[in-house]
Amino acid sequence: MIRPLVFALVLAVSATGCGQDQYSDCESADLDRQIRGCTQVIERGEKGTRENRAIAYFNRGLAYGKKGEVDHAIADFDKAIALNPDYAAAYGNRGFAYDLKGEYDRAIADSTKAIALDPKLAPAYTNRGVAYEKKGEVDRAIADYTKAIALNPKYALAYNNRGIAYDEKGDKEQAIANYRKVLEIDPSQQRAKDNLKRLGATP
Repeated sequence: MIRPLVFALVLAVSATGCGQDQYSDCESADLDRQIRGCTQVIERGEKGTRENRAIAYFNRGLAYGKKGEVDHAIADFDKAIALNPDYAAAYGNRGFAYDLKGEYDRAIADSTKAIALDPKLAPAYTNRGVAYEKKGEVDRAIADYTKAIALNPKYALAYNNRGIAYDEKGDKEQAIANYRKVLEIDPSQQRAKDNLKRLGATP
């Protein structure tokens, strides 16, 4: 079995790989090589397992997403879901792709489906929070970021996003606390430093 990869800005997916050489390109860090490798797995059709084809579409979708080819990414996540309707990470990543297109209701729907399939998938809450925030539903966004943090207390992105949401609400104290937590987890986060400086606070 090939190993699902991680969409860098979205979902962490864990699975064990089978280590078979013919699938290694579909797991490559080189995006063009990954696309070629996953395409080869997909083109094997029924010769490969349904699960491997779903993962190949998923991995290729990740590569397209990282290359900024969002429509291709969505098409591949669609196919991964068709092969495996319980593929939480595929829903989550498709939701992220819809968010990039400004289709926030579809992003929320996909993130909600991912959460229903895997309630412990912290990035799906963060993704949904981003879509809510872009729709102006800041309190719902904060609730989702808070849930993501409860699931993963070291989730710097969720703290950062929650800080931004509190910032938008004018809650300077909570915004500062969240930005400081980001730096506690990852001192290299320049954006959190800049936000603290803007708010007149020290890291």
